[in-house]
Amino acid sequence: MKRASRIGTRLATLLIAACAGSAACAERLIVSVSNHRVTVTSNYTGEELVLFGAIERDAGTPPARGGYDLVVTVSGPRIDLVTRRKERKFGIWVNTDSRQFLQVPSYLAVFANRPFEAVAAPDVQRRLQLGLNHVLLTQRVGTDYADVVASDPFRSAFVRLRGEHGLYREETNAVTFLTPTLFRTTIPLPAEVPIGSYDVDIKLLSDGALVTRTETAFEIVKVGFEQFVATSARQQPLLYGLITVMMALLTGWLASEIFRRD
Repeated sequence: MKRASRIGTRLATLLIAACAGSAACAERLIVSVSNHRVTVTSNYTGEELVLFGAIERDAGTPPARGGYDLVVTVSGPRIDLVTRRKERKFGIWVNTDSRQFLQVPSYLAVFANRPFEAVAAPDVQRRLQLGLNHVLLTQRVGTDYADVVASDPFRSAFVRLRGEHGLYREETNAVTFLTPTLFRTTIPLPAEVPIGSYDVDIKLLSDGALVTRTETAFEIVKVGFEQFVATSARQQPLLYGLITVMMALLTGWLASEIFRRD
């Protein structure tokens, strides 16, 4: 009985020590988004979600804790993409080289309450993937699979091109603290936003170190006729192809009848 009591005391001591050494036992993030299911119809032109939350402190929170920093990373469905380099030869633009990006987010947004350089040291930024320059984008480089430095021409061109369509973005003043523990930010979704599930990763930092993190999610789905067409194309490709060909022939025939000259 005494031995069991000693073991129980030791386990309790270890748990208390672990909790005391872990910031997660001192603060907890409570977050939610304004809409967990975004529907896309034929007149969809984009939408803006609101992420809001609170930092819950308890008795284990260090009394001398400084101000907080928040970094929100939103990533969409993962896909394979190719970036090509074009050069003008003999008066014609031709593809001269390419780089394949493997299972990268189709949509990627990183929001913070202040510049990443002020949030954490460079090594912490790389380890926690704070900012577009540090998010892992796996590429096929020859026979290898790896990420490269942010200044790599293909990587920077890839991020720039996705950014021109509003699909990759970075804003270091997008997170607003309403009070020392209440915050909000907006998640803009352009008209070209891909369909699928989106992961939202929220990191809480203080004095350049990670305090805790949490995750939430939302999804973007097609509804109405667009969903019917997409489902038919996936589940019954042969029938979908035949109907498409028939509609094209019918459209061509109608056009010839309308514009036919007597």
